[in-house]
Amino acid sequence: MPSGRTTLQGRSHPSLTALIRGEKGTVELYETVSTSSESEQEHLFDDKATSRLVRKIDLRLLPFLALLYLLSFLDRTNIGNARLAGLEKSLRMEGLDYNIPSNMMMKRTRPALWIPFIMVLWGITTTLLGVVKNYHGLLAARAALGLAEGGLFPDITMWYRRHECGLRMAIFFSAATAAGAFGGLLARGIIEMDGMGNLHGWQWIFILEGLLTFIVAIVAFFYMNDYPQTAKFLNETEKKEISRRLEEDRSSLADEYGTKYFMHAVKDWKIWVHMFITFGIYTPLYSFSLFLPTIVKTLGYSNEKAQLMSVPPYIVACFCCITGGYFADKLRTRGIFMIGFTLTAMLGVILQISSDNPHVKYAGVFLFACGIYPNVPQGVAWNGNNIGGSTKRGVGIAMHVGFGNLGGILASFVYLKKDSPKFHTGHFILLGLMSMSLILQILMTIYLRRENARRDAEYKRPEDYTTEEKVLERERGDNASFFRYTV
Repeated sequence: MPSGRTTLQGRSHPSLTALIRGEKGTVELYETVSTSSESEQEHLFDDKATSRLVRKIDLRLLPFLALLYLLSFLDRTNIGNARLAGLEKSLRMEGLDYNIPSNMMMKRTRPALWIPFIMVLWGITTTLLGVVKNYHGLLAARAALGLAEGGLFPDITMWYRRHECGLRMAIFFSAATAAGAFGGLLARGIIEMDGMGNLHGWQWIFILEGLLTFIVAIVAFFYMNDYPQTAKFLNETEKKEISRRLEEDRSSLADEYGTKYFMHAVKDWKIWVHMFITFGIYTPLYSFSLFLPTIVKTLGYSNEKAQLMSVPPYIVACFCCITGGYFADKLRTRGIFMIGFTLTAMLGVILQISSDNPHVKYAGVFLFACGIYPNVPQGVAWNGNNIGGSTKRGVGIAMHVGFGNLGGILASFVYLKKDSPKFHTGHFILLGLMSMSLILQILMTIYLRRENARRDAEYKRPEDYTTEEKVLERERGDNASFFRYTV
Protein backbone atom coordinates (compact mmCIF):
# COMPACT_ATOMS: atom_id res chain seq x y z
CA MET A 1 0.00 0.00 0.00
CA PRO A 2 1.60 3.35 -0.95
CA SER A 3 2.49 5.49 2.03
CA GLY A 4 2.06 9.19 2.62
CA ARG A 5 -1.60 9.47 1.66
CA THR A 6 -4.83 8.89 3.58
CA THR A 7 -8.11 8.12 1.84
CA LEU A 8 -11.14 10.00 3.17
CA GLN A 9 -14.74 10.15 1.98
CA GLY A 10 -14.05 7.67 -0.78
CA ARG A 11 -11.48 9.98 -2.46
CA SER A 12 -7.72 10.23 -2.23
CA HIS A 13 -6.46 13.32 -0.44
CA PRO A 14 -3.15 14.52 0.96
CA SER A 15 -2.93 13.03 4.44
CA LEU A 16 -4.22 15.32 7.18
CA THR A 17 -3.25 15.31 10.82
CA ALA A 18 -5.91 16.99 12.97
CA LEU A 19 -5.03 18.57 16.29
CA ILE A 20 -8.13 19.19 18.34
CA ARG A 21 -7.85 21.91 20.98
CA GLY A 22 -10.31 23.23 23.53
CA GLU A 23 -13.92 22.40 24.19
CA LYS A 24 -15.20 24.26 21.13
CA GLY A 25 -13.35 22.03 18.70
CA THR A 26 -10.68 24.38 17.32
CA VAL A 27 -8.80 22.47 14.64
CA GLU A 28 -5.36 22.88 13.12
CA LEU A 29 -4.58 20.89 9.99
CA TYR A 30 -1.10 20.06 8.74
CA GLU A 31 -0.64 18.89 5.17
CA THR A 32 2.03 16.41 4.18
CA VAL A 33 3.46 15.38 0.84
CA SER A 34 1.42 13.13 -1.41
CA THR A 35 3.16 10.20 -3.10
CA SER A 36 0.39 8.10 -4.62
CA SER A 37 -2.09 8.42 -7.43
CA GLU A 38 -5.84 8.76 -7.04
CA SER A 39 -6.60 5.55 -8.90
CA GLU A 40 -4.41 3.22 -6.84
CA GLN A 41 -6.82 2.80 -3.92
CA GLU A 42 -9.75 2.33 -6.29
CA HIS A 43 -7.73 -0.27 -8.22
CA LEU A 44 -6.87 -2.14 -5.03
CA PHE A 45 -10.42 -2.12 -3.68
CA ASP A 46 -13.10 -1.87 -6.32
CA ASP A 47 -16.56 -3.31 -5.59
CA LYS A 48 -15.48 -6.91 -6.13
CA ALA A 49 -12.36 -6.55 -3.98
CA THR A 50 -14.40 -4.90 -1.23
CA SER A 51 -16.96 -7.72 -1.36
CA ARG A 52 -14.16 -10.25 -1.02
CA LEU A 53 -12.76 -8.38 1.97
CA VAL A 54 -16.15 -8.22 3.71
CA ARG A 55 -16.72 -11.94 3.05
CA LYS A 56 -13.29 -12.68 4.51
CA ILE A 57 -14.29 -10.87 7.71
CA ASP A 58 -17.67 -12.63 7.72
CA LEU A 59 -16.12 -16.08 7.48
CA ARG A 60 -13.65 -15.38 10.25
CA LEU A 61 -15.94 -13.58 12.71
CA LEU A 62 -19.56 -14.62 12.30
CA PRO A 63 -19.47 -18.44 12.67
CA PHE A 64 -17.52 -18.30 15.93
CA LEU A 65 -19.51 -15.38 17.37
CA ALA A 66 -22.73 -17.20 16.47
CA LEU A 67 -21.41 -20.29 18.26
CA LEU A 68 -20.70 -18.21 21.38
CA TYR A 69 -24.22 -16.78 21.37
CA LEU A 70 -25.73 -20.20 20.70
CA LEU A 71 -24.02 -21.53 23.81
CA SER A 72 -25.07 -18.49 25.81
CA PHE A 73 -28.72 -18.83 24.88
CA LEU A 74 -28.60 -22.60 25.27
CA ASP A 75 -27.28 -22.26 28.82
CA ARG A 76 -29.82 -19.62 29.84
CA THR A 77 -32.89 -21.39 28.39
CA ASN A 78 -32.08 -25.05 29.09
CA ILE A 79 -33.95 -24.73 32.38
CA GLY A 80 -37.17 -24.93 30.34
CA ASN A 81 -36.13 -28.36 29.06
CA ALA A 82 -34.87 -29.38 32.50
CA ARG A 83 -38.31 -28.57 33.91
CA LEU A 84 -39.93 -31.16 31.67
CA ALA A 85 -37.20 -33.64 32.67
CA GLY A 86 -38.16 -33.52 36.35
CA LEU A 87 -36.29 -30.52 37.79
CA GLU A 88 -39.18 -29.32 40.00
CA LYS A 89 -39.93 -32.74 41.42
CA SER A 90 -36.30 -33.47 42.28
CA LEU A 91 -35.78 -30.16 44.10
CA ARG A 92 -39.27 -30.22 45.70
CA MET A 93 -40.20 -26.94 44.03
CA GLU A 94 -43.79 -25.69 43.98
CA GLY A 95 -45.85 -22.58 43.24
CA LEU A 96 -43.64 -19.70 42.05
CA ASP A 97 -40.35 -21.51 42.70
CA TYR A 98 -39.75 -22.18 39.00
CA ASN A 99 -40.28 -18.50 38.10
CA ILE A 100 -36.77 -17.25 39.15
CA PRO A 101 -35.49 -14.42 38.28
CA SER A 102 -19.96 -4.84 28.89
CA ASN A 103 -19.74 -3.22 26.12
CA MET A 104 -17.80 -0.72 28.27
CA MET A 105 -15.55 -3.49 29.61
CA MET A 106 -14.71 -4.52 26.04
CA LYS A 107 -13.92 -0.90 25.23
CA ARG A 108 -11.56 -0.55 28.19
CA THR A 109 -10.00 -4.04 27.95
CA ARG A 110 -9.89 -6.41 24.96
CA PRO A 111 -12.85 -8.29 23.45
CA ALA A 112 -10.64 -11.34 22.82
CA LEU A 113 -9.86 -11.44 26.55
CA TRP A 114 -13.14 -10.27 28.08
CA ILE A 115 -15.57 -12.50 26.15
CA PRO A 116 -13.70 -15.81 26.75
CA PHE A 117 -13.31 -14.82 30.42
CA ILE A 118 -17.06 -14.42 30.99
CA MET A 119 -17.65 -17.59 28.96
CA VAL A 120 -15.46 -19.55 31.37
CA LEU A 121 -17.49 -18.14 34.26
CA TRP A 122 -20.87 -19.06 32.82
CA GLY A 123 -19.63 -22.47 31.61
CA ILE A 124 -18.58 -23.34 35.16
CA THR A 125 -21.84 -21.93 36.56
CA THR A 126 -23.98 -23.94 34.14
CA THR A 127 -22.10 -27.11 35.05
CA LEU A 128 -22.69 -26.43 38.75
CA LEU A 129 -26.42 -26.13 38.05
CA GLY A 130 -26.30 -29.87 37.48
CA VAL A 131 -25.22 -30.60 41.05
CA VAL A 132 -27.48 -28.23 43.03
CA LYS A 133 -29.41 -29.97 45.78
CA ASN A 134 -32.20 -27.51 46.50
CA TYR A 135 -34.15 -24.51 45.24
CA HIS A 136 -31.88 -21.98 46.95
CA GLY A 137 -28.82 -23.42 45.22
CA LEU A 138 -30.65 -23.21 41.89
CA LEU A 139 -31.57 -19.60 42.58
CA ALA A 140 -27.99 -18.61 43.39
CA ALA A 141 -26.55 -20.40 40.36
CA ARG A 142 -29.06 -18.86 37.95
CA ALA A 143 -28.32 -15.38 39.32
CA ALA A 144 -24.57 -15.96 38.81
CA LEU A 145 -25.27 -17.23 35.29
CA GLY A 146 -27.17 -14.05 34.42
CA LEU A 147 -24.31 -11.86 35.65
CA ALA A 148 -21.74 -13.81 33.62
CA GLU A 149 -23.75 -13.85 30.39
CA GLY A 150 -24.81 -10.20 30.58
CA GLY A 151 -21.57 -9.01 28.99
CA LEU A 152 -21.87 -11.04 25.79
CA PHE A 153 -22.72 -8.76 22.91
CA PRO A 154 -19.71 -8.19 20.63
CA ASP A 155 -19.47 -4.73 19.03
CA ILE A 156 -19.39 -5.65 15.35
CA THR A 157 -19.68 -1.95 14.44
CA MET A 158 -15.89 -1.90 14.86
CA TRP A 159 -15.68 -4.07 11.73
CA TYR A 160 -18.66 -3.17 9.52
CA ARG A 161 -20.34 -0.07 8.14
CA ARG A 162 -23.72 1.03 9.49
CA HIS A 163 -25.84 -0.63 6.81
CA GLU A 164 -23.84 -3.85 6.88
CA CYS A 165 -24.51 -4.48 10.59
CA GLY A 166 -28.16 -5.51 10.46
CA LEU A 167 -27.62 -8.75 8.54
CA ARG A 168 -24.53 -9.60 10.59
CA MET A 169 -26.36 -9.02 13.86
CA ALA A 170 -29.24 -11.12 12.54
CA ILE A 171 -26.84 -13.97 11.71
CA PHE A 172 -25.21 -13.57 15.11
CA PHE A 173 -28.52 -13.55 16.95
CA SER A 174 -30.05 -16.29 14.80
CA ALA A 175 -27.87 -18.55 16.91
CA ALA A 176 -30.40 -17.93 19.68
CA THR A 177 -33.12 -19.50 17.55
CA ALA A 178 -30.74 -22.33 16.67
CA ALA A 179 -30.14 -22.80 20.39
CA GLY A 180 -33.87 -23.18 20.91
CA ALA A 181 -34.08 -25.85 18.22
CA PHE A 182 -30.82 -27.56 19.12
CA GLY A 183 -31.59 -27.36 22.83
CA GLY A 184 -34.84 -29.28 22.45
CA LEU A 185 -33.18 -32.05 20.42
CA LEU A 186 -30.16 -32.19 22.72
CA ALA A 187 -32.30 -32.30 25.84
CA ARG A 188 -34.38 -35.10 24.36
CA GLY A 189 -31.22 -37.20 23.95
CA ILE A 190 -29.57 -36.25 27.24
CA ILE A 191 -32.54 -37.15 29.44
CA GLU A 192 -32.01 -40.75 28.33
CA MET A 193 -28.93 -40.63 30.61
CA ASP A 194 -31.28 -40.47 33.59
CA GLY A 195 -29.82 -42.59 36.40
CA MET A 196 -26.24 -42.63 35.12
CA GLY A 197 -23.80 -41.75 37.90
CA ASN A 198 -26.78 -41.51 40.25
CA LEU A 199 -27.80 -38.26 38.53
CA HIS A 200 -31.14 -37.26 37.06
CA GLY A 201 -31.59 -36.49 33.36
CA TRP A 202 -32.10 -32.77 34.06
CA GLN A 203 -28.75 -32.68 35.88
CA TRP A 204 -26.95 -34.12 32.87
CA ILE A 205 -28.50 -31.39 30.69
CA PHE A 206 -26.76 -28.69 32.75
CA ILE A 207 -23.48 -30.59 33.23
CA LEU A 208 -22.87 -31.53 29.59
CA GLU A 209 -23.93 -28.15 28.15
CA GLY A 210 -21.82 -26.31 30.74
CA LEU A 211 -18.74 -28.40 29.92
CA LEU A 212 -19.23 -27.71 26.20
CA THR A 213 -19.28 -23.96 26.91
CA PHE A 214 -16.10 -24.24 29.00
CA ILE A 215 -14.22 -26.03 26.22
CA VAL A 216 -15.27 -23.48 23.57
CA ALA A 217 -14.25 -20.64 25.94
CA ILE A 218 -10.70 -21.99 26.11
CA VAL A 219 -10.56 -22.13 22.30
CA ALA A 220 -11.87 -18.55 22.15
CA PHE A 221 -8.84 -17.25 24.06
CA PHE A 222 -6.65 -18.23 21.10
CA TYR A 223 -9.06 -17.73 18.20
CA MET A 224 -10.81 -14.41 18.75
CA ASN A 225 -9.61 -11.08 17.34
CA ASP A 226 -9.97 -7.70 19.01
CA TYR A 227 -10.14 -5.07 16.26
CA PRO A 228 -9.26 -4.88 12.54
CA GLN A 229 -5.99 -3.06 13.27
CA THR A 230 -4.72 -5.99 15.37
CA ALA A 231 -6.29 -8.89 13.42
CA LYS A 232 -3.68 -11.42 12.31
CA PHE A 233 -5.83 -12.75 9.45
CA LEU A 234 -5.72 -9.35 7.67
CA ASN A 235 -2.74 -7.89 5.84
CA GLU A 236 -1.74 -4.24 6.17
CA THR A 237 -3.52 -3.18 2.98
CA GLU A 238 -6.77 -4.78 4.15
CA LYS A 239 -6.48 -3.15 7.58
CA LYS A 240 -6.08 0.28 6.00
CA GLU A 241 -9.06 -0.30 3.71
CA ILE A 242 -11.27 -1.31 6.64
CA SER A 243 -10.20 1.83 8.52
CA ARG A 244 -10.97 3.94 5.44
CA ARG A 245 -14.44 2.40 5.01
CA LEU A 246 -15.32 2.92 8.66
CA GLU A 247 -13.99 6.49 8.62
CA GLU A 248 -16.08 7.26 5.57
CA ASP A 249 -19.17 5.68 7.11
CA ARG A 250 -18.79 7.38 10.50
CA SER A 251 -18.36 10.82 8.95
CA SER A 252 -15.26 11.79 10.98
CA LEU A 253 -17.12 11.60 14.31
CA ALA A 254 -15.19 11.20 17.57
CA ASP A 255 -13.81 7.70 18.05
CA GLU A 256 -11.79 8.08 21.25
CA TYR A 257 -12.85 7.12 24.78
CA GLY A 258 -14.13 9.95 26.96
CA THR A 259 -16.44 10.37 29.95
CA LYS A 260 -18.34 13.13 28.19
CA TYR A 261 -19.42 10.69 25.48
CA PHE A 262 -20.72 8.40 28.20
CA MET A 263 -22.86 11.27 29.48
CA HIS A 264 -23.99 12.09 25.94
CA ALA A 265 -25.49 8.59 25.78
CA VAL A 266 -27.12 8.76 29.20
CA LYS A 267 -28.78 12.09 28.34
CA ASP A 268 -30.02 11.04 24.88
CA TRP A 269 -33.79 10.55 25.06
CA LYS A 270 -33.79 8.50 21.85
CA ILE A 271 -31.69 5.80 23.50
CA TRP A 272 -34.15 5.66 26.40
CA VAL A 273 -37.04 5.22 23.98
CA HIS A 274 -35.15 2.33 22.37
CA MET A 275 -34.64 0.83 25.82
CA PHE A 276 -38.39 0.65 26.39
CA ILE A 277 -38.93 -0.62 22.85
CA THR A 278 -36.49 -3.38 23.68
CA PHE A 279 -38.08 -4.17 27.04
CA GLY A 280 -41.33 -4.81 25.18
CA ILE A 281 -39.47 -7.27 22.93
CA TYR A 282 -37.10 -9.06 25.30
CA THR A 283 -39.76 -9.90 27.89
CA PRO A 284 -41.89 -11.82 25.36
CA LEU A 285 -38.71 -13.36 23.92
CA TYR A 286 -37.53 -14.74 27.26
CA SER A 287 -41.05 -15.81 28.19
CA PHE A 288 -41.28 -17.76 24.94
CA SER A 289 -37.84 -19.35 25.39
CA LEU A 290 -38.36 -20.38 29.01
CA PHE A 291 -41.89 -21.71 28.69
CA LEU A 292 -42.27 -22.95 25.11
CA PRO A 293 -41.78 -26.64 26.05
CA THR A 294 -44.40 -26.25 28.81
CA ILE A 295 -46.85 -24.46 26.52
CA VAL A 296 -46.43 -27.07 23.80
CA LYS A 297 -47.05 -29.80 26.37
CA THR A 298 -50.44 -28.25 27.20
CA LEU A 299 -51.48 -28.85 23.58
CA GLY A 300 -51.70 -32.55 24.40
CA TYR A 301 -48.17 -33.84 23.79
CA SER A 302 -46.07 -36.00 26.11
CA ASN A 303 -42.95 -34.58 27.75
CA GLU A 304 -40.70 -36.24 25.17
CA LYS A 305 -42.74 -35.12 22.17
CA ALA A 306 -43.11 -31.61 23.59
CA GLN A 307 -39.30 -31.34 23.56
CA LEU A 308 -39.28 -32.24 19.86
CA MET A 309 -42.33 -30.14 18.90
CA SER A 310 -40.59 -27.04 20.28
CA VAL A 311 -37.93 -27.32 17.56
CA PRO A 312 -39.76 -26.33 14.29
CA PRO A 313 -40.83 -22.81 15.42
CA TYR A 314 -37.21 -21.95 16.13
CA ILE A 315 -36.09 -23.12 12.69
CA VAL A 316 -38.64 -20.89 10.93
CA ALA A 317 -37.75 -17.98 13.25
CA CYS A 318 -34.08 -18.37 12.30
CA PHE A 319 -34.99 -17.98 8.62
CA CYS A 320 -37.07 -14.86 9.33
CA CYS A 321 -34.30 -13.41 11.46
CA ILE A 322 -31.70 -13.61 8.68
CA THR A 323 -33.95 -12.58 5.79
CA GLY A 324 -35.28 -9.63 7.80
CA GLY A 325 -31.73 -8.47 8.52
CA TYR A 326 -30.76 -8.82 4.86
CA PHE A 327 -33.64 -6.76 3.47
CA ALA A 328 -33.40 -4.11 6.20
CA ASP A 329 -29.73 -3.59 5.29
CA LYS A 330 -30.50 -3.58 1.58
CA LEU A 331 -33.31 -1.02 1.91
CA ARG A 332 -31.47 0.93 4.64
CA THR A 333 -34.54 1.12 6.84
CA ARG A 334 -35.40 -0.63 10.09
CA GLY A 335 -38.44 0.92 11.77
CA ILE A 336 -40.96 -0.45 9.29
CA PHE A 337 -39.47 -3.95 9.64
CA MET A 338 -39.74 -3.80 13.43
CA ILE A 339 -43.36 -2.67 13.19
CA GLY A 340 -44.21 -5.54 10.83
CA PHE A 341 -42.47 -8.16 12.97
CA THR A 342 -44.16 -6.88 16.14
CA LEU A 343 -47.60 -7.12 14.53
CA THR A 344 -46.77 -10.69 13.46
CA ALA A 345 -45.80 -11.67 17.01
CA MET A 346 -48.94 -10.06 18.41
CA LEU A 347 -51.08 -12.05 15.97
CA GLY A 348 -49.41 -15.23 17.21
CA VAL A 349 -50.37 -14.43 20.81
CA ILE A 350 -53.93 -13.49 19.79
CA LEU A 351 -54.31 -16.96 18.25
CA GLN A 352 -53.30 -18.47 21.59
CA ILE A 353 -56.07 -16.53 23.31
CA SER A 354 -58.85 -16.78 20.74
CA SER A 355 -58.76 -20.48 19.86
CA ASP A 356 -58.88 -23.79 21.72
CA ASN A 357 -57.84 -25.73 18.62
CA PRO A 358 -54.32 -27.11 19.29
CA HIS A 359 -53.40 -26.80 15.60
CA VAL A 360 -54.33 -23.10 15.55
CA LYS A 361 -52.49 -22.50 18.82
CA TYR A 362 -49.40 -24.26 17.47
CA ALA A 363 -49.58 -22.08 14.33
CA GLY A 364 -49.69 -19.10 16.68
CA VAL A 365 -46.45 -20.29 18.25
CA PHE A 366 -44.82 -20.11 14.81
CA LEU A 367 -46.09 -16.58 14.18
CA PHE A 368 -44.95 -15.44 17.60
CA ALA A 369 -41.43 -16.83 17.08
CA CYS A 370 -41.19 -15.39 13.55
CA GLY A 371 -42.13 -11.95 14.85
CA ILE A 372 -40.29 -11.64 18.14
CA TYR A 373 -36.85 -13.12 17.35
CA PRO A 374 -36.00 -10.93 14.30
CA ASN A 375 -36.76 -7.79 16.31
CA VAL A 376 -33.82 -8.32 18.67
CA PRO A 377 -31.05 -7.76 16.05
CA GLN A 378 -33.25 -5.25 14.22
CA GLY A 379 -33.56 -3.18 17.39
CA VAL A 380 -29.86 -3.26 18.24
CA ALA A 381 -28.91 -2.33 14.67
CA TRP A 382 -31.50 0.48 14.53
CA ASN A 383 -30.35 2.03 17.78
CA GLY A 384 -26.65 1.56 16.94
CA ASN A 385 -27.06 3.05 13.46
CA ASN A 386 -28.43 6.26 14.95
CA ILE A 387 -25.78 6.87 17.63
CA GLY A 388 -22.82 8.96 16.47
CA GLY A 389 -19.36 8.23 17.89
CA SER A 390 -18.02 4.83 18.97
CA THR A 391 -17.96 5.44 22.74
CA LYS A 392 -21.48 6.86 22.83
CA ARG A 393 -22.60 4.00 20.60
CA GLY A 394 -20.99 1.41 22.88
CA VAL A 395 -22.69 2.90 25.94
CA GLY A 396 -26.00 3.27 24.11
CA ILE A 397 -26.03 -0.36 22.97
CA ALA A 398 -25.09 -1.50 26.48
CA MET A 399 -28.00 0.52 27.91
CA HIS A 400 -30.27 -0.93 25.22
CA VAL A 401 -29.33 -4.59 25.76
CA GLY A 402 -28.97 -4.32 29.53
CA PHE A 403 -32.41 -2.75 30.03
CA GLY A 404 -33.93 -5.30 27.67
CA ASN A 405 -32.38 -8.13 29.67
CA LEU A 406 -34.31 -6.91 32.72
CA GLY A 407 -37.27 -8.32 30.83
CA GLY A 408 -35.90 -11.73 31.73
CA ILE A 409 -36.85 -11.06 35.35
CA LEU A 410 -40.44 -10.19 34.45
CA ALA A 411 -40.56 -13.08 31.97
CA SER A 412 -40.06 -15.50 34.83
CA PHE A 413 -43.42 -14.48 36.29
CA VAL A 414 -45.50 -14.24 33.11
CA TYR A 415 -46.57 -17.86 32.63
CA LEU A 416 -47.63 -19.34 35.97
CA LYS A 417 -48.62 -22.92 36.63
CA LYS A 418 -51.94 -21.81 38.15
CA ASP A 419 -52.89 -20.29 34.76
CA SER A 420 -52.31 -23.56 32.88
CA PRO A 421 -53.40 -24.74 30.37
CA LYS A 422 -54.67 -21.54 28.72
CA PHE A 423 -52.20 -19.05 30.24
CA HIS A 424 -54.49 -16.13 29.34
CA THR A 425 -52.96 -13.83 31.96
CA GLY A 426 -49.47 -14.36 30.54
CA HIS A 427 -50.67 -13.85 26.99
CA PHE A 428 -52.36 -10.54 27.87
CA ILE A 429 -49.21 -9.31 29.67
CA LEU A 430 -47.14 -9.97 26.54
CA LEU A 431 -49.72 -8.31 24.31
CA GLY A 432 -49.58 -5.21 26.50
CA LEU A 433 -45.78 -5.07 26.39
CA MET A 434 -45.65 -5.56 22.63
CA SER A 435 -48.31 -2.89 22.16
CA MET A 436 -46.14 -0.44 24.10
CA SER A 437 -43.16 -1.36 21.96
CA LEU A 438 -45.22 -1.03 18.76
CA ILE A 439 -46.42 2.48 19.63
CA LEU A 440 -42.89 3.63 20.45
CA GLN A 441 -41.58 2.11 17.19
CA ILE A 442 -44.15 4.07 15.20
CA LEU A 443 -43.43 7.33 17.03
CA MET A 444 -39.65 6.88 16.62
CA THR A 445 -40.03 6.17 12.90
CA ILE A 446 -42.11 9.32 12.41
CA TYR A 447 -39.68 11.47 14.43
CA LEU A 448 -36.58 10.26 12.57
CA ARG A 449 -38.18 10.84 9.17
CA ARG A 450 -39.14 14.38 10.13
CA GLU A 451 -35.73 15.13 11.65
CA ASN A 452 -33.94 13.94 8.51
CA ALA A 453 -36.25 16.13 6.41
CA ARG A 454 -35.51 19.13 8.66
CA ARG A 455 -31.76 18.66 8.34
CA ASP A 456 -32.05 18.24 4.57
CA ALA A 457 -33.90 21.56 4.40
CA GLU A 458 -31.62 23.52 6.74
CA TYR A 459 -28.17 22.13 5.94
CA LYS A 460 -26.10 20.88 3.03
CA ARG A 461 -26.23 17.31 1.86
CA PRO A 462 -23.85 15.09 3.90
CA GLU A 463 -21.74 14.37 0.82
CA ASP A 464 -21.20 18.11 0.23
CA TYR A 465 -19.34 18.63 3.52
CA THR A 466 -15.56 18.84 3.41
CA THR A 467 -13.44 16.78 5.77
CA GLU A 468 -12.44 19.94 7.61
CA GLU A 469 -16.10 20.92 8.14
CA LYS A 470 -16.92 17.48 9.52
CA VAL A 471 -13.95 17.55 11.88
CA LEU A 472 -15.27 20.80 13.38
CA GLU A 473 -18.42 18.88 14.46
CA ARG A 474 -16.69 15.61 15.36
CA GLU A 475 -17.74 15.75 19.04
CA ARG A 476 -21.44 16.42 18.32
CA GLY A 477 -22.15 12.80 17.39
CA ASP A 478 -25.56 12.24 15.84
CA ASN A 479 -26.40 15.93 16.50
CA ALA A 480 -23.89 16.94 13.81
CA SER A 481 -25.56 18.77 10.94
CA PHE A 482 -24.23 16.25 8.39
CA PHE A 483 -25.54 13.18 10.28
CA ARG A 484 -28.65 11.47 8.91
CA TYR A 485 -30.67 8.88 10.83
CA THR A 486 -31.66 5.40 9.71
CA VAL A 487 -35.46 5.36 9.80
